[in-house]
Amino acid sequence: MSRLVIMTVGMTHSGKTTFAKALENRLENAVVVDQDNHSEFLQTHYEKLVPEGGTNHIKHALTKLIVDYAVHHSDCHLILSNANRNQASRKELLSYYKKHDFTSVLVHFELPLTLLKERIATTNRDTLRLRTACSYDEVLARQNKETGMEAFAPIAGEADYLFTVKKEEDVSAIMEAISKLT
Repeated sequence: MSRLVIMTVGMTHSGKTTFAKALENRLENAVVVDQDNHSEFLQTHYEKLVPEGGTNHIKHALTKLIVDYAVHHSDCHLILSNANRNQASRKELLSYYKKHDFTSVLVHFELPLTLLKERIATTNRDTLRLRTACSYDEVLARQNKETGMEAFAPIAGEADYLFTVKKEEDVSAIMEAISKLT
């Protein structure tokens, strides 16, 4: 059986983490790799090593270590719960998994901006994971602005399977479809 790598794509508060955790519970032998957790860990335990600006190399190195370990020393399906909004970066990551015989799945969260703003207004999510922004409103505004400037939305053929969440009700059918791939 081929292992799956499921990569979530979307703006802040679009449901990527909630989806990933629910899918992890639904799939047998799956693990979520979430850079937000890595950010919080580093901010809590290694604050002096976290750069104030620019690329967070230590976070990326930690994620790479965890991913490489999972790929080479486990038989787990991987669920990558990050924004993954840059098409070139996704292509590079998906190429890595293809070389290791994973079947790739992209789940694009394309929910209305008004819904994301509502979720941010009522969130209890800690801002500790934020390094270059003061609030999730700021993150959303930046991501929304970037969307118009670069290619962020996944396209057909980018992965073996592409699913798009346009409304909250799409989630259960997409989870069912992914479950059938295992």
